[in-house]
Amino acid sequence: MSYKSTFLPAIRRDSKGSVAVEFALIGPAMLAMLLGVLQFGIGMQNYNALRSVAGEVARYAVTDAQDAAARSNMTLRDTNTQLEQYAREVATDSPYGLQGSRLTATVTSVPTRVDGASERTIQLQYSIPSMLGIIGIDAIPITYTQTVFIA
Repeated sequence: MSYKSTFLPAIRRDSKGSVAVEFALIGPAMLAMLLGVLQFGIGMQNYNALRSVAGEVARYAVTDAQDAAARSNMTLRDTNTQLEQYAREVATDSPYGLQGSRLTATVTSVPTRVDGASERTIQLQYSIPSMLGIIGIDAIPITYTQTVFIA
């Protein structure tokens, strides 16, 4: 019996190290999928935070900002700036905890569709931090827009 005829069957039966090889082949794909699921969850949380922030700004616009503008004779432009600042404050504070450097809040006055009311559009843009930079996926931008009617 030659060395070749005994060595090859012995290697075929030997399973030492096979787990390490299988992990090296499958591990990166599994890790990427795990990070992808985690990234999706972070994205959903950030989108829901934007929706909630827009709702809070809308409530503030209808109640507090309207009263403050009436007391101080503020113009529509001043009120829009006040609402943008309020949106940034709410978004970066607890419970939302969004990063202020990634957030853009814009409030614009638009021609109203309802007589006797002032219409505003609140647009919040946020860049979701990426956990998938390893595989070439950068920050993901999301936008949420809400309309507010102020009487």
